[in-house]
Order: sequence, then C-alpha cells, then structure tokens
Amino acid sequence: MAKKKWKKQKRKNIRGIAVIAGILLIATAFVFSLRSVSSPFSDHSQEQEAQSHQEFIDRLVPHAQELQDAYGVLPSIILGQAILESNWGKSTLASEYNNLFGIKAYEGQKKVSLETKEFVNQEWITIQGDFRVYDSWEQSMDDHTRLFIQGVDWNPALYEKVITAADYQEAAQALQDAGYATDPTYAQKIIEVIETYQLNQYDRR
Repeated sequence: MAKKKWKKQKRKNIRGIAVIAGILLIATAFVFSLRSVSSPFSDHSQEQEAQSHQEFIDRLVPHAQELQDAYGVLPSIILGQAILESNWGKSTLASEYNNLFGIKAYEGQKKVSLETKEFVNQEWITIQGDFRVYDSWEQSMDDHTRLFIQGVDWNPALYEKVITAADYQEAAQALQDAGYATDPTYAQKIIEVIETYQLNQYDRR
C-alpha cells in the first residue's frame, strides 16, 4: 500500500512540475512576444525623432552660415541655442511666434506674454515674460545675431566675446558670462547639444 501511495504521489509531483514548467514557458513566450511587438514601434519612433531633428538643423544651417559669413557668429552656437531654447522648434514661442531664442521684447516691439522659468536666488521660479514675435525663423535668427553685434543699450559690447571667440566652447562660455540666460549651467548645456549633434561641422572657420 505504501508503495502504491508513493507512486501516486510521484505522479502528482511530476504533473505539478509539468504544469509549472508549462506556465513558465507560456509566460516567457508572452514576454518575448510583447518585446517583438513593441520594439519595432520604439525603433520607428526613434528614427522619426532623429529625422525630425536633422530636418530642423538642415532648415537653419544655410541662413546660419550666411550670418557667419556676414558677422562672424558661429553656426554651431546659433543652432545649439535654437535647439535648446525652442526644443527643436516645438515650443509655443517658436512654433506659433517664430521666436527661436527666447529673445525678450521691449517697448514698441511686437510681443507676446508667456510663462517662462528663471533661475533666481538659487532656485527656479516661473514668471510672466514679454517675448518678441517674428514673421519667420530666419527673422528671429537675424535679430539674434543683431543682439550679438549691437549688444544692449546699457552695454553695446556685451556679446562681443561671442563673436570673437575662437571656438564654440569659448563662445558658449561668453554667452553665459554675458548673462544671456539665468541658468548657471547654460554654457555646459549649449556645448553638450553642439557635441551631441556635431553642430561644429557647420562652422566654416
């Protein structure tokens, strides 16, 4: 009797193991099937994003190089700032008002009031700012370069070192030193964008 019970128990154990193994196989197959389904979509999305980024760069490069030929500002700086400030042209300010660089508006200029973040007293705060409105991205690029050339009322030479910089690293630091943005890591972010997308290849120096 003990022997029969042992055999029955053994058969139950084998069945149990087989059931568990079957469940594991099904679960594994399910996981792999999910991966195979999601992976193509993920890869396709990344390809689309890369293409969109390159199209944005290609759109701006010709005019950026014209501005370098005329005034000396590096295309890598123009492109790097445009990408960082406008989120690849997708920000509200860029997509609806053609302002790629977050340039503020002054009295008498066509403007729009939008929320913006500023780094003040060692913390980020949200404020309402008045920004220039342009008819095109190229017009925005012209005004951006004009700012570097003419400076501001209280200091016409404020951005002179951006123009005379030997390379994009020096120019990015000059932007931060001149106070173009309140972000204490602004130069580093510009440099990272330029190096990630190899934007210095468009510089003619």
